[in-house]
Amino acid sequence: MKVIQHLWFTQDMEAAIRFYTALIPGSSMGEISTFPADTPSGPIGSVKVASFTLGDQRYMALEAAGPATFNHAFSITVECEDQAGIDRLWEALKDGGAEEQCGWLRDRWGLSWQIVPRRLSELMSDPDPRKRQRVAEAMLKMVKLDIAGLEAAAAG
Repeated sequence: MKVIQHLWFTQDMEAAIRFYTALIPGSSMGEISTFPADTPSGPIGSVKVASFTLGDQRYMALEAAGPATFNHAFSITVECEDQAGIDRLWEALKDGGAEEQCGWLRDRWGLSWQIVPRRLSELMSDPDPRKRQRVAEAMLKMVKLDIAGLEAAAAG
């Protein structure tokens, strides 16, 4: 059994996939094909379907007319090893998009991303509840997550 996430774009699907796969190491783009029949979303050839991977996750994408818009109910989380990785992804994804609180942002296609340091999971798993609270409070005040700031909060 395989589980594959599915994204519905109303336009520019191929540009989005090319951008994402170039940005995330270990990613690849599969073939893009057009749907060979009329659909409620458009005539023959107007609906495109693609497969791709981001890191170790498989995705399908659809480009078609319709009411589909991305929202916070689905986001892609990327766990980074260091601040340089966070900074690189953040700058690329926010171009044409919008920054949000707690390491969230929306890219130019409206897709929500969470760019987080691996260290955050470790800090939030600390047995000391006061340390976890300090880290959580610091994170809630941040837009782009800052590892040094999280570490300082953990240290008190």
